[in-house]
Amino acid sequence: MDHELVAALDIGGTKIAGALVDAGGRLVARARCATPARRSGTTVMGAVEAVLGDLADRPHWSRVTAVGVGSAGPVDASTGTVSPVNIPGWRRFPLVDRVSAATGGLPVTLVGDGVAMAAAEHWRGAARGRENALCMVVSTGVGGGLVLGGRLHRGATGNAGHIGHVCVDLDGDACACGGRGCLESIASGPNIARHALAHGWRPGEDGDRTAGAVARAAATGDGAALAAFERAARALAAGIASTAALVELDVVVIGGGVADSGEVLFAPVRRALDEYAALSFLRRLEVLPARTGADAGVVGAAAAVWTARGGG
Repeated sequence: MDHELVAALDIGGTKIAGALVDAGGRLVARARCATPARRSGTTVMGAVEAVLGDLADRPHWSRVTAVGVGSAGPVDASTGTVSPVNIPGWRRFPLVDRVSAATGGLPVTLVGDGVAMAAAEHWRGAARGRENALCMVVSTGVGGGLVLGGRLHRGATGNAGHIGHVCVDLDGDACACGGRGCLESIASGPNIARHALAHGWRPGEDGDRTAGAVARAAATGDGAALAAFERAARALAAGIASTAALVELDVVVIGGGVADSGEVLFAPVRRALDEYAALSFLRRLEVLPARTGADAGVVGAAAAVWTARGGG
């Protein structure tokens, strides 16, 4: 096993990242391309195959024994299909079969991207050694995964812990998933920026209208920017507290592009948790930044393979 590698894919609405990962979590090769998310499903699969082809051209490919895939969801690991909200061309798309065919019949393990992030953080990140953890991605969307009893909890379809589509506002706006008042519809990067713009924040001379720009404005004291992050933080805290009450978490790990704003996000999340997480068994809940960074998706996809084998 020490010489084996996993080919790992992290498939999202913005990028498709690939890597060859060893049993210690080290990346020995990388590949990446933009996701043609608004084009046909065949075109998107072509981009996945291009990333796999790039990896297959590397000297280490002969050591690859399996493929791990973390995909934007929802996914259905029981059927090997994916229907990502942010990739309209993939609906019940047979991703496992297509990836296996593209790699000469290698076995493929599929999980949701939030589950992959949880696997990465429990294997090599901030949740390492913790028995019960919620690991969250707060970026273009909001995803999550759970570690319960020291083991990655995938769920029957590979979507367990998908906190982004927990309702935190009973009278909230419709969400792209078809639900209403979802955490993602408030706390995702685009929705933070949208709220800030609607309440008086204006981009700088560079025209940057992203959540990153809102975070920089909040750090300088801009009122509308601060309010947008406060609103997102309260929604996150409500979702976290509800999840912790159900499964008794030790730690919550938050990563993703919005989490890169640091204390602009983490400080109001912790303050709001003091309000929402009031029960005695919730009071010691820690909230930590993720450590695996931009590699979380591929590291986690590989971890899902190694843990399924009992080696991670």
